[in-house]
Amino acid sequence: MSAARGREASPRVLSIAGTDPTGGAGIQADLKSIAAFGGYGMAAVTALVAQNTLGVREVHVPPTAFLDAQLRAVSDDVEIDAVKIGMLGSAEVVATVDTWLAEVQPPIVVLDPVMIATSGDRLLDADAEQAVRALCRRAGLVTPNLPELAVLTDRPVATTWDDAIAQARTLAGRADTAVLVKGGHLDGDESPDAVVDTTGVHPVSGRRVATRHTHGSGCSLSSAMATLAAHGLAWHTALERAKGWLTGALENAEALHVGRGNGPIDHLHELRPHIDLGRSWSTERWDATTPTRAEVDACAFVTGLASGDLDRDAFHWYLGQDLLYLREYARVLARAAALAPNVDEQRFWAAASVSCLAEEAALHQAHVDPARLEPAASTLDYTDHLHAASTAGSYAVLVAAILPCFVLYTDIGARWRGTFAPDHPYADWLTAYGDETFAASSAEAAGIVDAAARTASASTRAAMAAAYDRSMVLELAFFEAPLRRI
Repeated sequence: MSAARGREASPRVLSIAGTDPTGGAGIQADLKSIAAFGGYGMAAVTALVAQNTLGVREVHVPPTAFLDAQLRAVSDDVEIDAVKIGMLGSAEVVATVDTWLAEVQPPIVVLDPVMIATSGDRLLDADAEQAVRALCRRAGLVTPNLPELAVLTDRPVATTWDDAIAQARTLAGRADTAVLVKGGHLDGDESPDAVVDTTGVHPVSGRRVATRHTHGSGCSLSSAMATLAAHGLAWHTALERAKGWLTGALENAEALHVGRGNGPIDHLHELRPHIDLGRSWSTERWDATTPTRAEVDACAFVTGLASGDLDRDAFHWYLGQDLLYLREYARVLARAAALAPNVDEQRFWAAASVSCLAEEAALHQAHVDPARLEPAASTLDYTDHLHAASTAGSYAVLVAAILPCFVLYTDIGARWRGTFAPDHPYADWLTAYGDETFAASSAEAAGIVDAAARTASASTRAAMAAAYDRSMVLELAFFEAPLRRI
């Protein structure tokens, strides 16, 4: 009944572990992992640990009677769908947890046997180690790292994948449980994991992430497995999902900027892009480029175009360069259409590409002869930037680079609309800037870029920002060029 309810709603998952005041490991990491997979996290503290990303400073273990009181306070009131067990520390603490498990019998138990420090030192005395070995029989899944697996099986630490699997088979047979084998301590570019149980070996391949920020990764994986199992996933299926999540959490870890040592993983990297702070990615970038846009507004070309005092030769030179730009911009838009993840976005970029070559090009050719035009340095800088974004393979980065041309011209046009007389020397051009249809297209383009940003990794969003900001700077250079002829 408990497990079924957990699958229908948020699984109620209890972490029994020590603390980490910097939030990277222990119950703090467990609660983040549980939340990342839609669970409701609870925690009973076995030890208060003064630690940070540089190491452990002090450990205070409350009386086991207080641990028992915490456990019973939860189970007397809340139906528990899964339990994750982490740091226990002593045979007395293990016995307290074992007694509670025997009485409550939660449907899912995941044991992460914290037995070996990062330095390689053993954290438990012989009696406590033996108690943890016995506790494995209470668990549906045991998640040791390779040094801990060696302690649990009285073997040397495995140095090959085959040795690790053999030890896991031994533990699974002795404790009648499933064992999660983690290949992170092995050498090589690959970092495989596997669930080993009495039915066989269920491997999940994976690449090694080059990062020192792995603090709490074992705690986090085990609590993720408990939560996914409470959702109804089989162990090997849960591992496939959790491993992909953990890889992303490691890849995004450095962007957290937490601590000066071995930092934590990013538990919420999958959810963070979807958190609505009331501001879209495109709005944030627009605001971030305020200084550049202020320079555009103050640019002599822009102010002269608005007033009508702009030199006609400078205007014609600008139109020629803009025509050359639009020809390349159309190609970049077509590339965006080819990379688009869905038909609607594909159609939008394809239509925008056609618009560049037809309607806008016709307006240019009414003012300038396109024959014998040569691109200026400012034009080449901009088009080269856009083509580089289009060939890098990232749709999100490409559309971010494209967007400033839409939104900047729309903003200028909206402010110019209705401010000039019909006999203004550049009336047709100012009208084109303020076209409401183009404004609608600009809004749609921004929405597409926002959607891409929501599903992008932190590193991709950083690349998007760099591409967007660079395009905005190149827009300024493009406006400044006619009066410099560069």
